Amino acid sequence: MEFRLFKQQTAPNAPKTSIGKQQKRAVWIRLVLTVLVSTFIVVYFMPRSATFNYEYREGYPWRYGDLFAKQKFNIEMSDSAIRAQEDSVRRAFQPYFNVNATVRPAMLSKLRSVEVNTLGSDDKVKALSDKEMAPYVAHVAQLLDTVYSHGVVSPQIYDSLQNVGVRAVRLINNNVARSVPFSSIFSTQSAYQFIMNHDRERFSPNILARLNVNLVLEENARLDPDKSNEECEDQLSHIPRGVGLVVAGERIVSRGEIVTPEIYLKLKSYDKVVADEKLENDRLPYIISGQFIMVLIIMSVLASFVFLFRRDYWQNWRCALLLYLLVVVFSVVASLMVSQHFYHIFMVPVCFVPIIIRVFLDSRTAFVFHIGMVLIISLVLTYPYEFILLQVVAGLIAIQTLRELQQRSQVFQTAFFVTISYVVFYIAYELTVGVSLEEIDRSNFTYFLINGVCLLFTYPMLWALEKSFGFVSDVTLVELSNINHPLLQMLSESCPGTFQHSMQVANLATEVAKKLDAKVQLVRTGALYHDIGKTRHPGYFTENQGNINPHTRLSAQRSAAAIIEHVTYGVELASQYNLPDIIKRFILTHHGRGKVRYFYISYKNEHPDEEVDEAPFTYPGPNPMTAEEAILMMCDGVEAASRSLKEYTEDSVSGIVDKIVDAQMNEGFFNECDITLRDISIAKSTMKDRLKIIYHTRISYPELQPKPEEEASKPEAEK
Repeated sequence: MEFRLFKQQTAPNAPKTSIGKQQKRAVWIRLVLTVLVSTFIVVYFMPRSATFNYEYREGYPWRYGDLFAKQKFNIEMSDSAIRAQEDSVRRAFQPYFNVNATVRPAMLSKLRSVEVNTLGSDDKVKALSDKEMAPYVAHVAQLLDTVYSHGVVSPQIYDSLQNVGVRAVRLINNNVARSVPFSSIFSTQSAYQFIMNHDRERFSPNILARLNVNLVLEENARLDPDKSNEECEDQLSHIPRGVGLVVAGERIVSRGEIVTPEIYLKLKSYDKVVADEKLENDRLPYIISGQFIMVLIIMSVLASFVFLFRRDYWQNWRCALLLYLLVVVFSVVASLMVSQHFYHIFMVPVCFVPIIIRVFLDSRTAFVFHIGMVLIISLVLTYPYEFILLQVVAGLIAIQTLRELQQRSQVFQTAFFVTISYVVFYIAYELTVGVSLEEIDRSNFTYFLINGVCLLFTYPMLWALEKSFGFVSDVTLVELSNINHPLLQMLSESCPGTFQHSMQVANLATEVAKKLDAKVQLVRTGALYHDIGKTRHPGYFTENQGNINPHTRLSAQRSAAAIIEHVTYGVELASQYNLPDIIKRFILTHHGRGKVRYFYISYKNEHPDEEVDEAPFTYPGPNPMTAEEAILMMCDGVEAASRSLKEYTEDSVSGIVDKIVDAQMNEGFFNECDITLRDISIAKSTMKDRLKIIYHTRISYPELQPKPEEEASKPEAEK
């Protein structure tokens, strides 16, 4: 059984501190408020009316369970059939025209006036006597009488009715409507052509043209839009739209049954009935209460998990806010998509949540919150079984393929594997319900592809969340560990010995972190920067000294202050170069609350009778609060001490590792971090193996022992 030096676990991005009663109360208040506010927001956006979120296509099998009608409804004909009937009604409809009875006599009177004026202005017509022109005038008058009796409309109205295919119209004269064929009415243009071309053998068109017939043509039938639209809508409303009836409790379709045209009409009709269903006021409170209770239970379970296993996340508001913000945002987006019928639920990049939590926090929390979010989203789906299966599998794959994000290409790989998992698992699921490969709905593959493309935006979102919440991703740590970083370049130029020491510590800590399953990149980056404060006075530190030791001219207290300064100045330097807070903690904790032992002991030896104040010789700390900080402390102390060995053998290397680490344990440096005795034992073993390789330790060769007879023949002086 493992014995933990400090049982409470620690968040990688949020160091843990001991909390008092007041802080515990604040944590509880934060927990309750977060759960309640998140629940209220999610429930507020949940759809209140019944939803029909099934995917179905004519000619394909029904992929869900048996569907029964909850109420009686009429089976409506298809949209195309309804449109065909409406078009037929519009073609058969007879629009109403009001006839103006005054136009006909007015135009006949105008004809005589036009005829007199024309005869007096044209030489050719002058040659004709009034007796000769009389038949032309009578002819036009007779035709005008015929045209106006049939009705003359405007050219625009005539063309529009002709395009619609109207067969007849109704002419209203003296409040009496009579139906006339559309082919019998005239427009002003067709009436003119009718008069000019009628009986051309007897009446010359040239002479008729001199009469200016167009001046006596005017519409005498005007469309009555109000009456026509009212009558048309009334006829459209009487179109029979139902082709059958489904009673309550009747099975609409069975699982695996092919969706025939008849079944398709039933499903479409039931879909519309469900969508148009209005909730009664007495039912609404029950629905809201049920939604609230279910969401509250899920949110509370997530909170209890964090409280039991990742309590430090509640102590750090950024961690708690990130966790619940992701769940709330994606739950709300899913609810809006369902309630507004906006595209498809599989297009929502749900795996975005476990990826973000895995990168910034840990795998177990990522999976638990992913499951909680999937369950919340499933509450708004009519048939959530398929959604839950696919999302759980995809979330697991996303977490496993993105263990440590160090390169941009890893996001592409994760998106690819998640998309493939959607496709493969969806096909497998369809096969289990009896759907053949040819019958699988391939439109879902498009949704899966869009989902995978959306996951590619995880990378820029990581940067935005880092800046907003103050987290540090492995990508940022990789960038910081580049030796071309200005701080590391300054360290290598001004403190070459310290730079080499930092590199060795980074390599040693990396190996230990791998063995302990700690955050490798975080430990490595922290090790590279832990001694940057030595750039102010490089000569005060042994690894950078030549033949001159400046401490010979300083008192023990001044020397201790100069050594301790590399911690405080290192933090200042890190702030100037905008290093993350988590890296600053490695600078502060790599010596913990330890003492500058060399000068402390020297001072005590110089003042044996004096009670020594330990404060000037003590580092500001604090002690390590995470496993990663503890690893750095051990590796830093062991690597520095190993340089003082006179010879490198297995015994000497093992001895120095045990001595340094045991001393750190005895001084209580690891009492506040999540590390076990077993972890420390593994760390010690790893450091021993690594140092033996670095310093090429050799075993002690045994000497050749002389044979007994040779020993007996030796002189007494040699024995």
